[in-house]
Amino acid sequence: MTELDVAKLQRRLAEFAAARNWQPYHTPKNLVAALSVEASELVEIFQWLTPEESARVMDDTDTAHRVTDEVADVLAYLLQLCEVLGIDPLAALDAKIDRNEQRFPAPGGREAP
Repeated sequence: MTELDVAKLQRRLAEFAAARNWQPYHTPKNLVAALSVEASELVEIFQWLTPEESARVMDDTDTAHRVTDEVADVLAYLLQLCEVLGIDPLAALDAKIDRNEQRFPAPGGREAP
């Protein structure tokens, strides 16, 4: 399997949108709205599950497929938003983790689980 990276996936998403002339619709506002809708579709799968049921959601093939598709949709819109806004998502996450480590130090110097 070919190793995937964020930039390659963003290029594929941009090429997919360009081939369908969707770029005019890929404004930050529209991408954030679409991201929210897809995240809500992911939430819907888990909405009425108990904590125990939610922990086993990937055990059912049909549900696992739905979860995987919705995760992919969320990531696709997030990557497209980052591309449009010029955000490096991995650098943004790395910086956020650094800030969180400063804001929320582990008690007694231990790492959080």
